[in-house]
Amino acid sequence: LTFETGKSYLLLGASGCGKSTLLNIIAGILSPDSGSVIIDGTDMTRQPLAARDRFRIEKIGYIFQDFKLLEDMTVMDNVNVLRLEGIDTSAAPALLERLGMGERRNKKVRQLSGGQKQRVVIVRALVKQPDIILADEPTGSLNFAIGEEVIRELCEAARGKTLIAVSHDDRLAHYFDYVIDMNTV
Repeated sequence: LTFETGKSYLLLGASGCGKSTLLNIIAGILSPDSGSVIIDGTDMTRQPLAARDRFRIEKIGYIFQDFKLLEDMTVMDNVNVLRLEGIDTSAAPALLERLGMGERRNKKVRQLSGGQKQRVVIVRALVKQPDIILADEPTGSLNFAIGEEVIRELCEAARGKTLIAVSHDDRLAHYFDYVIDMNTV
């Protein structure tokens, strides 16, 4: 598979077909059994773990299916935790406003709805100004109407970046430049 800069991709497929595994391989969290992952001419599969981790921190915004938010911390604290890795989070307030979360920035995550948590995860991924955005079932825990709104916001916010999202919901396909059926790859 080849993913181009500035394009958005939706990977569709049934549970267990490898969608999330592929994202984790692209992110350098998992290593493939065979083949390679080449990003900007560098074979990431041949890089040491520390280099893959640094690349992920600096260049990849990962929207995890299970959010990976700290429930007892505020929205801003969950974004600002990236400062521990040297990431500038000064754009967070503007991103939160853009995604309708500005008024909730000081709320504890446990006080948020699923859709609001999803927006926090999107802000945390985008504040890094990553080259690549990976979104693992970004609408999986949302009803379709809210999920569709989240996808629209994500695609808009990801303009000019490489966006790779996975889902089992083909109703979202028209928001993406390309759709890849993982059941046939």
